Amino acid sequence: MHTVYLAFGTNLGDKEENIIEAYRQVELYVGNIKHRSSIIETEPWGFESENTFLNSVAYVETALTPHQLLRATQHIEKVMGRKQKSNEGIYHDRIIDIDILLYDDISINDPDLVIPHPLMQEREFVMKPLMEIKKNI
Repeated sequence: MHTVYLAFGTNLGDKEENIIEAYRQVELYVGNIKHRSSIIETEPWGFESENTFLNSVAYVETALTPHQLLRATQHIEKVMGRKQKSNEGIYHDRIIDIDILLYDDISINDPDLVIPHPLMQEREFVMKPLMEIKKNI
């Protein structure tokens, strides 16, 4: 089994329910959520929006490879109604966003997948929940 950390973000609809449903979907398609951070409210990052975000991080055990994990998280986003992905630094409001932060202790730098997540250190809405989990496990 592999240890992964996933970040969740939402700023549309019933935001708390979106995070909870994303957890359910991860349990179905990815693996066992061992720990979850608190859900925090944050301002949009990298774009203007009237909608604040709810963010969370989960520590998950999975048998999936990194690319299988990417496909699974993208499938969950699509099933939950996400219409467009952020691309080339252009961000949008979203029902759900699931980012792969860490996968075991490996590094990947492929065109479609970069692990560790390249911007996580710049994002307090990722680092704060991630540190909450790491200090509690």
